[in-house]
Amino acid sequence: MSNETPPSQDSAAPAGTGPRRYSRRARVLTLLASLAGLATLALGVVVVAGFLNFVERVVEMRVPDAAVKGDGIVVLTGGQQRIEHALDLLRSGAAKRLLISGVNPATTGTEIQRLTKSSKSLFVCCVDIGHDAIDTIGNAYETARWISERGYKRVFLVTNNYHMPRSLLELRRVDPETDFIPYPVINNDLKQSNWLGEPDVVRRLVSEYVKYTVASVRLMLGPPSDRGLRTDRTRASAAGLVSSVERAE
Repeated sequence: MSNETPPSQDSAAPAGTGPRRYSRRARVLTLLASLAGLATLALGVVVVAGFLNFVERVVEMRVPDAAVKGDGIVVLTGGQQRIEHALDLLRSGAAKRLLISGVNPATTGTEIQRLTKSSKSLFVCCVDIGHDAIDTIGNAYETARWISERGYKRVFLVTNNYHMPRSLLELRRVDPETDFIPYPVINNDLKQSNWLGEPDVVRRLVSEYVKYTVASVRLMLGPPSDRGLRTDRTRASAAGLVSSVERAE
């Protein structure tokens, strides 16, 4: 018969273990979960507030008074009725020349002239066609180059109202010296309609708000590595091809 006595419960459990230890861990996990929940809620409030502020800016946009004049007009392709509005602005005498930026390389000025039912003489004298821009960033660089070549100081920017904040952001980043005059194309009057009940409008606004937010963050980080120009990508492709051939040799 053994004389050994079984260890007591106190001596078997290491210090800092047991129910008290697990209770502390549970409290820490609960606190972390609460903080994560609060952070998520705060981020959600910031995002929603930013979106509503963005929508308010879009809603309040109106075309400038007819008395406002500029040196040139630039219209960014991609939205309904943009080119037509820009041509009307040119015909009104608001500025002396128009750049249509971001035109597909396969589309000629003559085709645009026919599609818009404009006079040939107007296109010959006063309209430039830009084929280099691929996206909104490219529009900014193509426009800045056109403005610099002509020495313009005040330029109307024609694009859809929901696209205007991001377009101005990109243009003013590339060309801070030019005074850009927003000329919004308003296909949906958000002020007079219940836009929350129109899924397509909500989707377009949310998409543009996300792009605008990304562009704003990128602006803080520095200029983009890709300028959104066809000529840049052609040169890069050609350089890559030459490099590949040299390595193969």
